[in-house]
Amino acid sequence: MKRFESARRIILLFLSLIGLAVQTAGFAYIWFKCYKPMFELKQLRFWIKGDLLLIAVYAIILILVSRMYGGMRIGYLKAWEVFFSQIFSTLGTDLIIYAVLSLMYTKLILYVGPLFMLFAAQVVWTGIWTALSQGVYSVLFPPRDLLLVSGKRSAKSIMRKFESRPDKYNICKCMKISEGVEAITEEAEKRYDGLILWDIPTRERNLLLKYCYGRSMRVYIMPKIPDVLIKGTDEMHIFDTPIYLIREYALTVEQRAVKRLIDIVCSLLLLVIASPFMLVTAVLVKCSDGGPVLYKQVRVTEGGKHFKILKFRSMRVDAEKDGVARLASKGDSRITPVGRVIRKIRFDELPQLFNILKGEMSFIGPRPERPEIIEQYTELMPEFIFRTKVKAGLAGYAQVYGKYNTTPYDKLKLDLTYIENYSVWLDLKLMLLTLKVIFEPDATEGVDNGQVTAVDEEEGNAAGSETGFIPFISDEDLQKAAVNRNTKKKRR
Repeated sequence: MKRFESARRIILLFLSLIGLAVQTAGFAYIWFKCYKPMFELKQLRFWIKGDLLLIAVYAIILILVSRMYGGMRIGYLKAWEVFFSQIFSTLGTDLIIYAVLSLMYTKLILYVGPLFMLFAAQVVWTGIWTALSQGVYSVLFPPRDLLLVSGKRSAKSIMRKFESRPDKYNICKCMKISEGVEAITEEAEKRYDGLILWDIPTRERNLLLKYCYGRSMRVYIMPKIPDVLIKGTDEMHIFDTPIYLIREYALTVEQRAVKRLIDIVCSLLLLVIASPFMLVTAVLVKCSDGGPVLYKQVRVTEGGKHFKILKFRSMRVDAEKDGVARLASKGDSRITPVGRVIRKIRFDELPQLFNILKGEMSFIGPRPERPEIIEQYTELMPEFIFRTKVKAGLAGYAQVYGKYNTTPYDKLKLDLTYIENYSVWLDLKLMLLTLKVIFEPDATEGVDNGQVTAVDEEEGNAAGSETGFIPFISDEDLQKAAVNRNTKKKRR
C-alpha cells in the first residue's frame, strides 16, 4: 500500500515538472529567438553557459512562485484554483524575468511583445495541463472513504465542507462518540481510508488518534483554540524530556521593529503608486450620490485600543441608520453601484495606507473589527479578544486562507495561527499571497443571511452555558443582541 501511494505521488510530481518544463522551454525559445539577438546587437554576448544560467534562473523563480501560490497542488485544490494559481504564478515569473532582462539590457522599456506571446501560450498550455493532470489525479486518487465521528454538536457544517469536494472525500458513515470508542474502532476496520474527528472530548480523541496512527490511517481533525496555541510553541531541550513553551507575549521587540519598518516603507511606496487610482476613486464616489468620499469608523487594534479606520465609502450614507452594527451580506442593497466595483477590486481599502503610516494598523494582522462586533462575539467566545494581541492589519492570515464569510470562530483560529507562528518571512509571504486573493471571485463575498457562528464545547464552557455547549448562533441573533444592548444603554 505504501509503495503504491509513493508511486502515485511520484507520478504527480512528474506531472508538475512536465508543466513547469514546458513553460521554461517556452521562455528558452523566445530568449534564443528574440531577446538574445537584441543583446548581441548591443555587443552584449552570451555564451552557452550564460544562456543556460538565465534559463535556470527562470525555472527556479517559476518553481518557487508556483509553490508559494499553489500552482502545483494538483488534487489538493480544485481544478479552477490550480489553473488560476498557476496563471498567477506564471504572470509573476514573467514580470520578474522582464525586470531582470531590462536591467541586463540597461534599458527599462525593453521590447515586451515576445513576453506577451509567451504568456498567452503559457495560459493555453496551463489549461491543457490542468485538465490532463486533474484527469490523471482522479484515476490515481479515487475519493477516500471516510468515517465521521462527532460529539454533541451537529456535524452538518463540517459535512458540507467535505461534500463540496466529492472528487477527494466520500463520507460513508457518521457515528456519535457516545456509541463508544470500541464500536468506532470496529467500524473503522471494515473499509475506511481515514477518520474525521469533529468536536469530540479530548480523552476519546487521543485514543482514536493513537489507534489510527498505529494502523497508518489518516485522521482529519478540526483544531480547538488550545490546539492552535500548542502548534505555535517553541520546543525546548533543557531537560531530558520534551517541553513546549507558549510565550506570554506575541512578538519580540526585534520582530516589532522590523515589522514597523516594513509597514512604513511599503505604505509610503504604495501611496505614491496608488495616488492616481485613489484620486479617480474619490471623484467617482463623490459624483455617484454627492455624499462624503471617505468613511470613518471606529475599530479595535492591538491591546483593545480604538482608532478610526479610513475607507472609500461603498455604502449609502444611511446604511446603518438604525444604529445596529452588521456585516455586509451577499447582494446587500446598502452597497452603492460604485461601491460594488471598488469593493470588488479592493480600492475601498486604499485609504487604510494612512492608518498604517500612522501606526494604527499593520500591513499584515487580524482584520480590525468594530467594538460592537467584538463585544457581541466575546459574549459567546471570550477567546475572540485574543486577536488583539497584535496590531490589526490591512490583510491577514484569515483573509488569505479563509473567506469573507468564514465563521468568526474559524477566523479566530486562523488569526491565532498567524500570531503564534509569526515571522518576517510569513508577513512577506502573506503580502504576496494577498495579491492573488484580490482577484479570486469569492474573496469579496458577504456573509450569507442567517450564517451561523460555530462555537465549540470549550467556548460554551467559557461562556457559562449550563450544558457546557453552545450549538450555533446566527447573525440575526447577534443583531438582536445588539438592539437589546442599545436599548439597555438608552434606559440607563
